[in-house]
Amino acid sequence: MSAPIILGIESTCDETAAAIVQGDTLRSNVVASSMAEHARYGGVIPEIASRAHQQAFVPVVSKALADARLELADVDAIAVSAGPGLAGCLAVGVSGAKALAWAAGKPIYGVNHVIGHVAVTQLQFGAIPPNTMALIVSGGHTSLLHVKDIARDVTVVGTTLDDAAGECFDKVARLLGFPYPGGPYIDRHAQRGNPEAVKVPQGLTQGRAGKEHPYDFSFSGVKTAVARWVEQRQATGQEIPVDDVCASLAHSVAQVLARKAIGGCVANGSDTLIVGGGFSANSQLRAQLLLEGQAAGVEVRLPRVALCTDNGAMVAMLGSNLVDAGVSPSSLDFSIDSSMPMDVISRQ
Repeated sequence: MSAPIILGIESTCDETAAAIVQGDTLRSNVVASSMAEHARYGGVIPEIASRAHQQAFVPVVSKALADARLELADVDAIAVSAGPGLAGCLAVGVSGAKALAWAAGKPIYGVNHVIGHVAVTQLQFGAIPPNTMALIVSGGHTSLLHVKDIARDVTVVGTTLDDAAGECFDKVARLLGFPYPGGPYIDRHAQRGNPEAVKVPQGLTQGRAGKEHPYDFSFSGVKTAVARWVEQRQATGQEIPVDDVCASLAHSVAQVLARKAIGGCVANGSDTLIVGGGFSANSQLRAQLLLEGQAAGVEVRLPRVALCTDNGAMVAMLGSNLVDAGVSPSSLDFSIDSSMPMDVISRQ
């Protein structure tokens, strides 16, 4: 018996994406980004993103099916991101997916797209071990998850208490005059700078706060400290060593993320760490994770960059896990949840 064919649809932010997964094989993966439309505003504008999803939904889904040489009738189930994300954007994707499911008589799964970042790594690394930790880092989320069963049992070990890592980078990038999104620019400049040039704090790692929040993250203070350092030099007419600022910021954030994630692995007896989310493409973070993982005897699974950012493959793969595990589909009237808890895998 062949593996079920899953159509995955993603529309949580500024990517409209659809993909076809069959078992652990990716048959198609189509992404349309509205990033360029947001760049002049320095961040994602929800209304613009929602309209872009409306325009791209049908072409993206149609191409995903065509690339896989399938018709909608050939699909066994549809999975769609139900949250977390921007409400208007989620509404477009979920409404479209529901219409397809109803018209074709297919079961639908409204899934947590953050957990999808964990599931998608199966396309590159194979099955997820039963006691796995996952670090998900993106523009809006920084989460450390304990994955006992990708389809049934995911718990939150740590989360961001204020700015996520991606938000921190984007805000500092704007201060330095980089275009949006700023993360890739900071990454490139950091590779040429001195990571010890600027003293950048490491939130929730010291003293009482560090003990009370061993696996939580806080990057608001990091952003503020770097901003004040830059502003003080600007006020006195001093040149800003951009490469050094970027290197110091990237090094600090990478150390915090890697040490807390690997520490979580050790505390939970896990020898595997899965990494996902757009920020996981950062070269300093990837290097630090591998370094810390090797020292602790933890296998760090870093997906290829194309699977890090939001895409339909991650949604389809999580849907495939749910189907394989015999989890009941969502009802056709399930609602979106823009702040969907990290331990909720799918909507009922």
